[in-house]
Amino acid sequence: MRGDPSCPKCGSRVRAPGLFADTWQCGAHGPVHPLQPVIPPSVEALGVVVGRARVPVWMPWPLPVGWLFTGVASAGDDRTGGRATTVACSGPGPLGGPGELLLVAEELGVGLGARFAGIEGPDPGPGICVDRPPHVKVLAAGRPTPLWHVEGTPDDRAVFAGEARGLWLWAIVWPEQSGLLLYDELVLTDLRDAGAELDLLPCGALSPRLLG
Repeated sequence: MRGDPSCPKCGSRVRAPGLFADTWQCGAHGPVHPLQPVIPPSVEALGVVVGRARVPVWMPWPLPVGWLFTGVASAGDDRTGGRATTVACSGPGPLGGPGELLLVAEELGVGLGARFAGIEGPDPGPGICVDRPPHVKVLAAGRPTPLWHVEGTPDDRAVFAGEARGLWLWAIVWPEQSGLLLYDELVLTDLRDAGAELDLLPCGALSPRLLG
């Protein structure tokens, strides 16, 4: 599966750096970190993203029972490195039926998390109120990490966002009821810190959420 880099905010094609601009350009959003083409999930594909990432590559680890790794995406280029990463996982939902989870780590303003969340973005903005107690907590790289429910998203998903390692962390789940998965204090590992155990990572078919 091949393709061209695209805008992380809207999915449009982007222009490569050239004579008049030293950054990737989207016609609607100006300078962006390009979203690289998505390829089928494999340990090797994951390793490429992990090797160039300048932000965490979050993965539920160990995976919930019956869940599979179903894709990875990265925004950035060879010069800047990965400035946003997305890991997809799929498995049985807490209330039955299939569930899907996207975990996004990104720098301020990249806009990839907001795109998958279905909001304007580029960041959660007024969609979360950190003055209120968090709705859920995850354990990210060994640290309790609060996440707040993001308002104004489409009804087919639940979206949570917060900060981990000084960067945005988004958790986006389909269907909305699968958000219950996060109430069990999901354990997340930054795959940049992982070892050889990832060689045993169970892989499924590519999540269509990464292509939307």
